Amino acid sequence: MGEKLGNPKNTIEVIQKYGFAFQKKFGQNFLIDPHVLEKIIASAGVTKDDMVLEIGPGIGTMTQYLAESAGRVVAVEIDNNLIPILQETLKDYDNVTVIHNDILKVDIAELAEKYNGGRPIKVVANLPYYITTPIIMGLFESHVPIDNITVMVQKEVADRMQEGPGSKNYGALSLAVQYYAEPYIVANVPPNCFIPRPSVGSAVIRLTRHKDAPVQTEDEQMMFRLIRASFNQRRKTLQNGLNNASDLHFTKEQIASAIESMGLPPAVRGETLTLEQFAKLTDLLVEA
Repeated sequence: MGEKLGNPKNTIEVIQKYGFAFQKKFGQNFLIDPHVLEKIIASAGVTKDDMVLEIGPGIGTMTQYLAESAGRVVAVEIDNNLIPILQETLKDYDNVTVIHNDILKVDIAELAEKYNGGRPIKVVANLPYYITTPIIMGLFESHVPIDNITVMVQKEVADRMQEGPGSKNYGALSLAVQYYAEPYIVANVPPNCFIPRPSVGSAVIRLTRHKDAPVQTEDEQMMFRLIRASFNQRRKTLQNGLNNASDLHFTKEQIASAIESMGLPPAVRGETLTLEQFAKLTDLLVEA
């Protein structure tokens, strides 16, 4: 039964049977390529010992594959119209729990406790493009016990997550992801692997959670506020970016002095700083 939904014919049959209409607001693109599905499961390293949280199961295509590999799958779906479809496509799997809710409103730590005894879970998802960053950042910032996150995202976003300083794709997302995890692009996925076809290419990226953060800072939240402020206005110097941020209350002199004591030129831009340098800048400002 594992091959049930992994191909276009069966997917189209299910969609037609239920008269399902794709909703743009949910960014729905269903995966119809068994090779890609198998690659996602393999790269997430899902075993019978694992609880997997699936975000946005759609009609249950990947959920079926996950259910065959994992000990327990908890799938969170926001679209009411998909719930009856999931009840049918997953009826043969007694290790799947479907929750009808918005993932941004779900207490994931509570799910990990309830279904996995608080042990680290694995997260697998084919994420809607418009909500990728808030979901990934929400998972990391809430300090939920997570082993890895393996997600299908827009190719450009996957590239951004693993970029280093100085490139045009480097930004707040790159720094945040690399602070929490080791990013690895597993596969590039062309538009024809989905129904409906998205207008851009996608990629599967695996984010393996660091046991310990690669840099130490006295104030993690402040560091991310500094990072956001320095990329909010990319063309501005780091000093001006921090100075103009409404949620930062350091004086111009404090900012200038911190930049100088790091041996950086006054006109340095935020996009040239490494994660380590942002951590150091945070500590200098917090102590100022």
